Amino acid sequence: MHAKLLIMILSLFVSAHSALGAVRTEPVAYRDGDVRLEGWMAYDDEPAGKQPGIIVVHEWWGINDYIKKRAEQMAGLGYVVFAVDIYGKDTRPKDQKEAAEASGRFSKDRELLRRRAGAGLDVLRRSPRADAARIAAVGYCFGGMTVLEMARSGADLAGVVSFHGVLETPRPEDARKIKGSVLVLHGADDPFVPLRQVNAFINEMQKGGVDWQMNIYGGAVHSFTNPASGEDRKKGLAYDEKADRRSWEAMKSFLEEVLGKGRRVK
Repeated sequence: MHAKLLIMILSLFVSAHSALGAVRTEPVAYRDGDVRLEGWMAYDDEPAGKQPGIIVVHEWWGINDYIKKRAEQMAGLGYVVFAVDIYGKDTRPKDQKEAAEASGRFSKDRELLRRRAGAGLDVLRRSPRADAARIAAVGYCFGGMTVLEMARSGADLAGVVSFHGVLETPRPEDARKIKGSVLVLHGADDPFVPLRQVNAFINEMQKGGVDWQMNIYGGAVHSFTNPASGEDRKKGLAYDEKADRRSWEAMKSFLEEVLGKGRRVK
């Protein structure tokens, strides 16, 4: 009798566990006008209906292994994730000079940046796996600036999360167009986003009547979530394991609040 009961319990456990799929990834070709783009989709291969969606925007390096890993991690939380390509399929910076040139073009032209990010958002909205009514955007460094610009454009997003992103904008009055919530995760010692810029952002959010919050991590500099940034804080960018871990947990809590919990993937 006990043996039969144990077998039944084990069978139920295995069945429940098997119902969870695994994370699958695939490149996705799309366009912004005549510009060819190639993003990266990550999702649960056995979803129980449509899942909340997340747009992920890369650092100034463009689509690379780091941003793909982040997309897979978020998909593992139970979301359908699309890492968008802002630069274009043929633009993959090889060094800091090329990265600065590629990102600089979009930093100077925020309308182009908003449109290019919007093209990626359209891809996710059309995905049969994603719930188009529940989408958020997450960005790292250059991507942090990008998702904030998406919000300022009035994009239909439940929330945006900026990891060590640039906060300034040429059109702070656009904050009144923000529809969803905003979470900024910032390094206290980030020389590229000084206190002056932080204070201007706070003022912008307050004037815009935005539902916003900011976590500031003591001792952290720019790019604190990326191990490839190294450990030399004197350069102004360096990995910080504690800030990385704490900011990830803050993002998870925020996403659950604005999107609801995704179905965890094994």
